[in-house]
Amino acid sequence: MFRFDNPLYLYFLAIIPLMAFLHYGTDILRHRRLRAYGDLELLRPLMPDVSRWRRELKFWLVNIALAMMIVCLARPQYGTKIDTRTRKGIEAIIALDVSNSMLAEDVTPSRLQKSKMLISSLVDNMVDDKIGLIVYAGDAYTQLPITSDYVSAKMFLDNIDPSMIAVQGTDIARAIDLATHSFTQQEGVGRAIFVITDGEDNEGGAVDAAREAQKKGMKVYVLGVGSPEGSPIPMPGMNRYITDNAGNTVVSKLNEEMCRDIAQAGGGAYIYVDNSSSAQSALQKHVDKLAKADMEQTLYSEFDEHFRDFAWVALALLLIDVLLLARKNHVLGRFTLFRTKTNTNVFLVFLLFFLTASAAQAQRQNDRYFIRHGNRYYRDSLYAKAQVDYQKAIEKDNTNPVAHYNLGNAQLMQGQPKDAMKSYETAARMQKDKLRGAQIYHNMGVILQSQKQYKEAIECYKNALRRNPKDDETRYNLALCLTQLDKNQDQQDQQQQQQEQQEQQEQQQQEQQDQQQQDQQEQQQPPQEQPKMSRENAEQLLKAAQQEEKQTQDKMQKAQQRPQRRQLEKQW
Repeated sequence: MFRFDNPLYLYFLAIIPLMAFLHYGTDILRHRRLRAYGDLELLRPLMPDVSRWRRELKFWLVNIALAMMIVCLARPQYGTKIDTRTRKGIEAIIALDVSNSMLAEDVTPSRLQKSKMLISSLVDNMVDDKIGLIVYAGDAYTQLPITSDYVSAKMFLDNIDPSMIAVQGTDIARAIDLATHSFTQQEGVGRAIFVITDGEDNEGGAVDAAREAQKKGMKVYVLGVGSPEGSPIPMPGMNRYITDNAGNTVVSKLNEEMCRDIAQAGGGAYIYVDNSSSAQSALQKHVDKLAKADMEQTLYSEFDEHFRDFAWVALALLLIDVLLLARKNHVLGRFTLFRTKTNTNVFLVFLLFFLTASAAQAQRQNDRYFIRHGNRYYRDSLYAKAQVDYQKAIEKDNTNPVAHYNLGNAQLMQGQPKDAMKSYETAARMQKDKLRGAQIYHNMGVILQSQKQYKEAIECYKNALRRNPKDDETRYNLALCLTQLDKNQDQQDQQQQQQEQQEQQEQQQQEQQDQQQQDQQEQQQPPQEQPKMSRENAEQLLKAAQQEEKQTQDKMQKAQQRPQRRQLEKQW
């Protein structure tokens, strides 16, 4: 796409038709004066060296050179908004166990933290691959859809903890089944499911799920975290360990035999994860063995300066004008090449060099120079230095949305989501290009989604889809946020229901205690003669008892009609 960075200078092109008007007006006056001397046919032999077409040619050479210099001042730029390149890579889905048993500390600092460090190292070694993230315990859901956005992957990874899934336990089969439906439809690409677990499968069916995944062309690798001897599970924020229903301390042990069975059924391999770095090396070897296929990736490219091209054209035109004589050249005019308009042409040549140098200096000092310089640092993963250059670009031009957007990316890579959010919001207000605006709102949605602000993330994803309805990744994230929002609502309803049941139980216990105290008081008091009850009072008490029984039955029916989530005996 071609554009001008300073299009206001193009108004100076109006000088060209004005000069043409003066030129042809002067031509008419010159012809009139010649006619005053006599007939033009008689005068022509008296002027053998006069050439009308040379004069015209020199005039347009100078004017075209002037137009080229004006275009230089307008700073022509050429580039593409979207660039598609082909890359070779694989697709990998990581299913991470986030049950309470992953908090055991038989692996330093804990099973969960060690797993997150392992995933982070795997993401750092990826270049052209796609990665997705699934978290599971008693349930499983997609934390990050398959993508090549490694920044989002690491950001989602940092926010993973056992509290994000209400139903505890370990259902590996559900995680594998969800992973098989999370890949793209591209053919020929190597697909792998990496299951990270401590081997306590409370639900069963994991071997069958791995076998089905292998039939679909997906390899299942199992990374066992922990030790076979086991370790107690600390309770978050408390100085005690999780206990079972009998009050005994739970010791979570790595079930290596089950992990090997799942990996064998899935056509992959079992990798034991301990405190050493051997697991990372083994994991990378298996990733490198997977078949890599050509995949397309959409990139955004910056505009390049092209004023030098027009400057060279202007310089060539002026040199031709200098060498070309206004009169006819008989044997090169006896070498009198620089006899006409030499001073004017030399002045124009020096003016051209001056304007070219000025434009180059301005280009080095403007905001886009700092943006390109910051992009080089960003590609080399020097995000702090890139941030400095982006901030300098903003100081030069605070209305440049590209500078604010790139600054947000650099801040996000340095773990500053709040600052990145502010930069993205500023860029979104200024950005008029729909595709770039869609990318800005997508990044904002990713940040909000990682912070579990699903309502705000949904609005950002909707804004992104309004600008780019073809973005399937944004559409998938939107559906994921809507699903998670519904789950949170269900969890709130379940907590409210449990709170109501607990209040009813406490109320019943209080009534029983009051009744027991009342019975004890009656036993201590001397027996008194009970007054006889009338028939009317007996009928009223009977009706009241029947009505109370009916209300109790209605409550029980309503409680049975409410959806109940499955409850596992094991909460780790």
